[in-house]
Amino acid sequence: MSRRTRTLLSWSWVLMAAVVLALLMRTFLVAAFFIPSESMEPELQIGDRLLVSKLSYRIGDPSPGDVVVFRTPDQLRDPQTAELVKRVVAVGGQSVGAVDGRLMIDGTPVNEDYLSTEVYTSDFGPVPVPAGYVFVMGDNRFSSQDSRYFGPIPESEIIGRAFARFWPPTRLGGL
Repeated sequence: MSRRTRTLLSWSWVLMAAVVLALLMRTFLVAAFFIPSESMEPELQIGDRLLVSKLSYRIGDPSPGDVVVFRTPDQLRDPQTAELVKRVVAVGGQSVGAVDGRLMIDGTPVNEDYLSTEVYTSDFGPVPVPAGYVFVMGDNRFSSQDSRYFGPIPESEIIGRAFARFWPPTRLGGL
């Protein structure tokens, strides 16, 4: 076998290994997602791109405040939005509602420092969150179809936890 053929075969193996490794990482560890709407403003804006850890909830449970990516519930199925990005506000065993514009968990007001100062939450609930489910809401409460509309979502529908914004470069950083 000629030296050129050996070099070509060697690089072919390296390239194939890199592709396989990238596919494994995308499938099991980290994926990138795009923000298509204003439902998470001001924290996340239209066009932002996020890195999502797919491993987070295989080794731990969702917590209030986590920004998660999950499969779009059937009643919202839209060919352009297979996944949604929202914030977990309550987990299984809790009761969630809003009174006088304030989010309430188990009857206690929640400090939502991630919300814009002009945002308030329209009154609803209380809604009990079953074990194995989470209640999610957008940060832009006026422009978000979330668990107030489609109910709590099963934890099994969560793809992962968003942990960083990588685009645009001027807004690069953790969540």
